Amino acid sequence: MATEVKLPEVGEGIETGTVVGVLVNVGDTVAKDQGLIELETDKAVVEVPSPVAGVVKQINVKANDEAAIGSVLLLIDEGATAADKAPATPTPADTKEAAPAEEANAAPVRDGSGAGGSVPAPSPAPAQAAAPTPAAAGATPKPAPAGGANGDHADHDRLVPAAPSVRRLARELGVDIKHVGGSGVLGRISAADVRSATSDAPRAIQAGGRPAAAVVPLPDFSKYGETTRSPMSGVRKATLRAMTNAWATVPMVTHFDKADITELERLRKRYQPQAEAVGAKLTPTAILLKVVAIALKRFPDFNASIDTETLEVVHKQYVNVGVAVDTDAGLLVPVVKGVDTKNMIELAKELGDLAEKARDRKLKPDEMQGGNFSISNLGGIGGHGFTPIVNPPDVAILGVSRSTMEPVWNKETGEFEPRLMMPLALTYDHRLIDGAAAARFLRWVCRALEEPFLLALEG
Repeated sequence: MATEVKLPEVGEGIETGTVVGVLVNVGDTVAKDQGLIELETDKAVVEVPSPVAGVVKQINVKANDEAAIGSVLLLIDEGATAADKAPATPTPADTKEAAPAEEANAAPVRDGSGAGGSVPAPSPAPAQAAAPTPAAAGATPKPAPAGGANGDHADHDRLVPAAPSVRRLARELGVDIKHVGGSGVLGRISAADVRSATSDAPRAIQAGGRPAAAVVPLPDFSKYGETTRSPMSGVRKATLRAMTNAWATVPMVTHFDKADITELERLRKRYQPQAEAVGAKLTPTAILLKVVAIALKRFPDFNASIDTETLEVVHKQYVNVGVAVDTDAGLLVPVVKGVDTKNMIELAKELGDLAEKARDRKLKPDEMQGGNFSISNLGGIGGHGFTPIVNPPDVAILGVSRSTMEPVWNKETGEFEPRLMMPLALTYDHRLIDGAAAARFLRWVCRALEEPFLLALEG
């Protein structure tokens, strides 16, 4: 009996993933729970295990293919062995079985492309990167020109970027969703877009009140010289979508300050051996985690999100902080959970473990979800300052640059003294947080770093 191995749900809000590698071949005998496919989701690589024991009968995907939740990845002849059953004729390596429309939550539509390649299709999930349709053999993917299909060019399939609830609404209203223009990021279709298609109402606008921007095609660079193309990794596609959404929907302002960490650095070095005894490294970022946790308790608007549909502010009673980690694959942001309930050494140990998993691409999807606030520390690389971008639905992020020795005026002695100063940058969502509130928040963080006893006194 042939068993279909479908792509299961691998994380909240994730509807597609990129096949990194196929771990088996047609005719292989596999055991239950044995890894079959390596899949790159939003920012993690996970293995899809076999639900049964048997012989691989058919493989429908190959490396770099995009797979949707519910799509059939492989067929396994359950209970068979390689010795007593010859493998069935495999699907050609360059052929991919399309997922049923209801299973993949996406219906294929036709769109034009003047390049003869595939058209990158926006992902159906808000938090997931854009998922390109696999290119035909030998074709070079190029973006489709604005304006949709063109009878003078070949048609190519793509996925309609719309949630199941939006598709249901379209069916109820008798709207062909394939002909609805999406106003969301990368053309995502919203319920408002579907409703506007039933009348002569003006085209929907993006969240935040901005008109949906048309996709501008790139110029023909080949006129100026040779070019090469390479597909974006899953991490880069996720970053593309997240940053586009953040920049289009959140009015951001950045506030700068400096903290005198001369005394803190002395204490950090003093207690470093105590952290090393439990396999941790007491880094400035680990200390900042604790400082930020207490600050978020004192300033609850920074530990909140905006519900634009109900016009309410959602205050979180928990403190989860994401920490940006630089990896060979791109920027990953593991989330340290319950920061307010852990001491600095515990935070240092957990942060070190998560950072190592991030660099090895072993983070699980849930280890990068649920954050309320983020810290991005570029001090180990260099620079005097930068303006980090808020990651919605968060409303603030803290940027840290390299600490340097600077002459600071001492009013008591009437002289300049060398002090170790840490530049800090707080970017915030101005829809919820005002400039004065941001200044107070960052000044409290600076004071806590300058006077460590303040953490015990007010934390």
